[in-house]
Amino acid sequence: MNATGFKINCFWIVLTLLFAAPASAQTNRTATGYTSQLKNFTASLAQIDVSFNFPEGFKEIKAPNTDSYQFDYAMILPDADFEIWFRVNTQKENEKLLADKNIKTGNPDSLFLSVAQDQIGTLTSEKIFSKRKLPQYILDRYNADEGCIYLVSIDDSPVTKHYKYAFVTVLQKNGSGTVLAIAFTNDKGPEFFKNMQLASTCLKFKG
Repeated sequence: MNATGFKINCFWIVLTLLFAAPASAQTNRTATGYTSQLKNFTASLAQIDVSFNFPEGFKEIKAPNTDSYQFDYAMILPDADFEIWFRVNTQKENEKLLADKNIKTGNPDSLFLSVAQDQIGTLTSEKIFSKRKLPQYILDRYNADEGCIYLVSIDDSPVTKHYKYAFVTVLQKNGSGTVLAIAFTNDKGPEFFKNMQLASTCLKFKG
């Protein structure tokens, strides 16, 4: 195995361990109170039975809402070059989204893959990127049926604030819907893993 391959494998091993780490105790918090954006986000999460706890240290920011970037909520870790965007879709919304774009998915339980890859296509012109399907023991932690993570080098854009990398996570509850989370960073080193740990337990399907 060459040095590049070794680094990539180590990266995924660390990420897997991060997702599998015990959840830290959290209370229901908001960044600056119960904002209208958070209220709408919470209502969207309720449609697919997902709980959300605002992670300590983060600050709410305005989520992008354009034709290519339709997100429900966003938060930033101040002074850390790290932010996360969330998008919530019911299964019917996912089916309509893909049908409108003429993206065919044979199995309804595979919608999450098409939804994630469609969004990734707005982030990068590259056709090859790192992808890992989440193992069952991590899915169990989030009460999810399906899930996948991607690491993408993204195109330079003012919309994504000139971040270099996007770490995309998609979780699905079959027959219910998906949560898509994109973490943006300029650094894939130790600080990235530390920041991911802070946010890794902020949401889960209720059952």
